Amino acid sequence: MTVTQGNKTRQRILAIAAIGGSLLACAAQAQTSSFTSSSKLLLTGGVTNIEGSAGGGLTPWAIIGGYGTRDQIGANAFFTNVRADDYELRTGGALVGLYDRVELSFAQQKFDTKEVGGLLGLGNGFTFTQKVYGAKVKLFGDAVLEQDSLLPQVSIGFQRKENDRGALLRALGIKSDKGTDFYVSATKLYLAQSILLNGTLRYTKANQTGILGFGTNAKDKYEAVFEGSAALLLRKDLAVGVEFRQKPDNLPFKEDHWHDVFVAWAPTKNVSVTLAYANLGNIVIKDKQKGTYLSLQVGF
Repeated sequence: MTVTQGNKTRQRILAIAAIGGSLLACAAQAQTSSFTSSSKLLLTGGVTNIEGSAGGGLTPWAIIGGYGTRDQIGANAFFTNVRADDYELRTGGALVGLYDRVELSFAQQKFDTKEVGGLLGLGNGFTFTQKVYGAKVKLFGDAVLEQDSLLPQVSIGFQRKENDRGALLRALGIKSDKGTDFYVSATKLYLAQSILLNGTLRYTKANQTGILGFGTNAKDKYEAVFEGSAALLLRKDLAVGVEFRQKPDNLPFKEDHWHDVFVAWAPTKNVSVTLAYANLGNIVIKDKQKGTYLSLQVGF
């Protein structure tokens, strides 16, 4: 890595830290004027997915991030590393949950092509950087508190994505380097069985979640795809589960669906760690991409 590249990387990290710090500081200031403790159970705020929204690692849930109740503000900051056989994805960001009703989030993703970049003529370690701005609103229901009802918590949201490789993407026949995903999620925790279920319907044109842009010159239509999660609470601070994320297939080479098996541990409401084994299938010219997912989340 050159000195210039190193400076740019440090600037991006500092930018993410500054945004995350600002969001957490604002939330903390608001928190001091509200209640100072939360009645939410451990892990019921979910973790932070790779695009910055609260939920599982691969997909958003209907829950609002942080441990704030309807009288409080909560916030999380996170860093995630996904290391597959031939690629690496690093993501950092933060979110704020407002009164258990509205969630605002930001994430920056850096996708490292490693040696594949050299094979494609881009150079070893060629990276795609994407910024994701998100918002989520709870419509009705409560995933945890309404145990006497079969009605899940339902939320709608969007994720605005901006890729930094527009010229390259357009040269490859990609329609745009910017796009917006829309989604609706339904989440329900069955406390008696210690089981959480989530289903998300996403409306998207994103190629590889936007890392490879949005749509193509040959196919530029929104597509509805399904995402699902199931988790078992082994104890109040430990959960295991599985996730599935359906992917659109706009590209000339196959884009496989994603799935993982994960374990999430929250020793306190301020810290959680998620470890997963992910199967990402084909990515560009490399098939059977499998690897580890590790994420650290801090907040309140």
